[in-house]
Amino acid sequence: VQLQASGGGLVQPGGSLRLSCAASGSGFSINGMGWYRQAPGKQRELVAGIASGGWRNYADSVKGRFLISRDNAKNTVYLQMNNLQPEDTAVYYCNADLGFGNRDYSYWGQGTLVTVSS
Repeated sequence: VQLQASGGGLVQPGGSLRLSCAASGSGFSINGMGWYRQAPGKQRELVAGIASGGWRNYADSVKGRFLISRDNAKNTVYLQMNNLQPEDTAVYYCNADLGFGNRDYSYWGQGTLVTVSS
């Protein structure tokens, strides 16, 4: 099982990016999915999460600017990031709680760098 993240890059302040993260493999169900980020010198923090039923939560710093969504048919979670600011610069990691029978495991993607700079 792998989580493959993509969509990072360099963007100017006020710009937008869309991150994607696809889970590959078989024999599992996907429960919650989410995005975290880690800026240089800081701890990894939750940016947004989405439950299997669609309930969403966001960090206060991104509310109103970021939107998390998922496509269950594609085992993919997305993060639409609008009005990006320099403080959003970080490596973004996707996370998924995968169920294998009656056991759940947490998986992480490899991280994708988002740089917001003029």
